[in-house]
Amino acid sequence: MKTYFYFLFIIFLYSCSQPSFNEPIVNLDAYQIHPDFELKAIASEPFIEAPVTLDIDEKGRLWVVEMRGYMQNLEGTGEHMPNGRIVILEDLDHDGVTDHSTVFLDSLVLPRAIAHVYGGLLYAEPPNLWFVDIVNDKPTNKVLVDDKYVTGGNVEHQPNGLMMHIDNWIYNAKSSFRYQRRHGKWIKERTYFRGQWGITKDNFGRLYHNNNSVILKGDLVLPNTFTHNPNYKPEQALGKKLNKNQRVYPLHATSVNRGYIEGRLDKDSVLVNVTATCGPLIYRGDAFADAYHQNAFICAPEANVIKRNVLNFSIPEFKAIHPTPKKDFLAATDEGFRPVNLFNAPDGSIYVVDMHRGIIQDKAYLTPYLKKHYQQKQLDTVIGMGRILKIHPKDFKPKTTINLAELRTSKLIPYLSHTNGWYRDKAQQLLVYRQDFKAVPLLQKLISKTNLATTQIHALHTLNGLEALTFDFLNELLQNTNTPTETLCHAIVLLEQHAHPNFASKAAKSLQWLVTKNKLELDLYVASSLQQWIAISPDLFFPILIKIAQNHPNNSLVYEGILSSLYLQEQAFKDFATQHLPLQTVLYKQLDKAITQQQTQFKNQQKKQTQNQQKAIKAGKITFDNLCANCHGEKGEGIASLAPPFVNSEYISESTERLASVILHGLSGPIKVNGIQYDLTATMPGLANNPDYSDQDIQNIIAYLQHTFSDDPKPISIQKIKKLRTLTPKNGVYSEKELLQIR
Repeated sequence: MKTYFYFLFIIFLYSCSQPSFNEPIVNLDAYQIHPDFELKAIASEPFIEAPVTLDIDEKGRLWVVEMRGYMQNLEGTGEHMPNGRIVILEDLDHDGVTDHSTVFLDSLVLPRAIAHVYGGLLYAEPPNLWFVDIVNDKPTNKVLVDDKYVTGGNVEHQPNGLMMHIDNWIYNAKSSFRYQRRHGKWIKERTYFRGQWGITKDNFGRLYHNNNSVILKGDLVLPNTFTHNPNYKPEQALGKKLNKNQRVYPLHATSVNRGYIEGRLDKDSVLVNVTATCGPLIYRGDAFADAYHQNAFICAPEANVIKRNVLNFSIPEFKAIHPTPKKDFLAATDEGFRPVNLFNAPDGSIYVVDMHRGIIQDKAYLTPYLKKHYQQKQLDTVIGMGRILKIHPKDFKPKTTINLAELRTSKLIPYLSHTNGWYRDKAQQLLVYRQDFKAVPLLQKLISKTNLATTQIHALHTLNGLEALTFDFLNELLQNTNTPTETLCHAIVLLEQHAHPNFASKAAKSLQWLVTKNKLELDLYVASSLQQWIAISPDLFFPILIKIAQNHPNNSLVYEGILSSLYLQEQAFKDFATQHLPLQTVLYKQLDKAITQQQTQFKNQQKKQTQNQQKAIKAGKITFDNLCANCHGEKGEGIASLAPPFVNSEYISESTERLASVILHGLSGPIKVNGIQYDLTATMPGLANNPDYSDQDIQNIIAYLQHTFSDDPKPISIQKIKKLRTLTPKNGVYSEKELLQIR
């Protein structure tokens, strides 16, 4: 009998180790990667199809989102078929290649984002954001987190990302909101609008993103530190374009939208500048050489390329540098290679999400020019595929993933010091989720015993997630001369949530001492983290802002931090400052700008419209939110390197025919708005050939734009819009020169 059961046990083990399918062999001869690295396919069809993003669970398994409905043909038909999936990929025989796939969720319409958080899975299926608990790899207890996660726009311009950050908030690309679950309830909160597809972070906690035509953008400061004042929009601190140029180096003639525009392709028909960058990643692993530590890697799927940038973190010269002349980190002659997202892996490698298909341009923006190219190259036949690739150094020895979920709290805390950021992040998330308060003294001890800023920062935010971070603990950390600068920056930010009259004097004393160090990094966070303290006692905290301004005369970045703390206090601080600072300082101009904005908002609230106007404006706002805000900002403030502002724009307030022409036929090239030159590399698509937008829709959006951003609205008739629809510009889209000829 024992022999029989032993025999059954051996059969069971053997069967568990067998692949569900024969492991596919993927030929990567068409791919060229930096000589220090190797490329390996770890998953492909039939296990996955049209992958767009992934997340990695505590066991090291890949959870992949499949957007199977996206552009199945050149007409884009069948897009709303419920054929999207979320699958779990496993390597049961431990040879590094997927051999098993389990469907976790199916019958989804264009799913686009996931995050393993709070013991379950957060996932986006437009327009909704859902959360499910996971029991034995099955979804249960489905909860609607947000029924307005996506409020419109086509598939290329909808929120995505769902990245849990070090501050315990979940951030998104193409969105102005962040999410958190606290005491079983979901919280949705406004944040700065970032990027188009993909979002990433560095070890300090800065966020990075990009858009089609800009390789990499980054925030110089921690999220939600410079945006407290709705009367003032920072222009230096957030969303800074980090690249000197936007060059890309494909290995072949490139098929991209509007390739006929002068300068888009070179003499050999090779793409010059990026047109579809996405999926940025800051490398935070521990398998690459030091030279690659915290480098940025960026997808350029239109060029079949992954770029690498070396980051210079010094402020304010913060920038990204292309390290290899006229060559990208990874490039392929395989035009089906469509990298769309990148992720740090538990073993220190990088995972590449390769959608692997011919068509990557959505039907809403697919020009006849590109459609013809797709047909000629038969790229429309490259369909039903998908791959996950792995980038690792040569002579790489993969490590077995430690299942952190199996560790008790005392064994989990040391992973906050791990050399791989993936482990640090997972450890923090699990500790916060468990709400095990036995962790509190262990975390406090970890902070006091280590000199590693990265460890201290994770531990601080873990304590904060446990709601166990006290004012006294933070204040003591601020007064400790051995506390690293990076840790002090986070402590300053966290201190503000403890603003209370009982603590005001102690806080003022500690912060005043910090600004005597005259360190730019510290002064930035003190300047931007005083709003709640000032509300308690302007007399205590105004002098700190004065000292910071004196430390950094005419430094616009510092002044943006100061303005962030002065919501509804701008005039009071200006009156106070005139006693201490020279009148010619740039700070006064910024204060006047905020005061004027507050007055303008008040005037706009007093505007009255007729009932029909109100109806048109309301309808126009819906179109604006769905279509225009993605690039021009929710308040029409513009997004650097992507689209100019509507605020104070002569294109809104002057000729209505000119405005209608731009909306109908689009715009390409540089444009001057309110005396400022905007050297835009992206082409704004027009709506003339988009069947989803009628003449009435165009009239409504114009009504909204003019009543919101102009003091002199000028109506336009449906008949005039119909006529302008037929007046096609020379290159299909308008240039500034052509627009200025319209009166």
